[in-house]
Amino acid sequence: MNDAAVEKGKNTRLFFHLKKWLEKAVLDYNMIEAGDRVLIGVSGGADSFALLDLLDSRMIFVPKFEFIAVNIDMGFDPEYRACRALEQYFQDHRYPYVIEKTDIGPLSHSDFNRKNPCFLCSRLRRKRIFEIADEKGCNKIAFAHHRDDIIETLLINLFYGREISTMMPNQSIFGGKLHIIRPLAYLREELVKKYARERQFPAVKNECPTSENSRRSYIKKLLNDLEKDNPDIRHNIYTALSHVKSDYLMSKPKK
Repeated sequence: MNDAAVEKGKNTRLFFHLKKWLEKAVLDYNMIEAGDRVLIGVSGGADSFALLDLLDSRMIFVPKFEFIAVNIDMGFDPEYRACRALEQYFQDHRYPYVIEKTDIGPLSHSDFNRKNPCFLCSRLRRKRIFEIADEKGCNKIAFAHHRDDIIETLLINLFYGREISTMMPNQSIFGGKLHIIRPLAYLREELVKKYARERQFPAVKNECPTSENSRRSYIKKLLNDLEKDNPDIRHNIYTALSHVKSDYLMSKPKK
């Protein structure tokens, strides 16, 4: 961990609430073990700043580990304003970091790939993150996906992918060489965003031209509408993920 962690301001009720549930998720799913080297993906969004900040605080039950913050700039802004803001933040907090400038965003949104730019964008970004994890000797990759992301992914895969699946809190890849972990898996988006405002993280604008018209945006709006009639809708969907009755799911008919 970074011994230069800035603890000032990390003593609010919200901080302790988030830390409690982050550590519980880490322990429940065995996300971090002693001696791990964790690559923390920092997109510049509020969620990723919150994840970095929380993982850099003193842990009660989680064993000691090292980390490096990694940002893949997608190349939407030719002036790299987000890169400069992130680099300043990392330097101010003395975080070890890698910032890589790419043209993944414009390539994924080019004429030859208009149908599904988000898929290619995500695929290329993750490929580079996996490569950097290998280069830096990291055995874990931490993403800032929270409870709402897990719920939304379930519905995206159901509506568009024709399958029942979602993000896993701890996912083994490459035969166990790497693990993708999601320490915010128990936390609601609204609390993570509230913490980001409380901590006054830098505002890094998302320059993606399709960010407001994505499938995830549609699902989020749908859930918000459903929540007006049923305030427990998100809680019910999330709980259902661990209450699967496989005997009542259809299997493919035998040929």
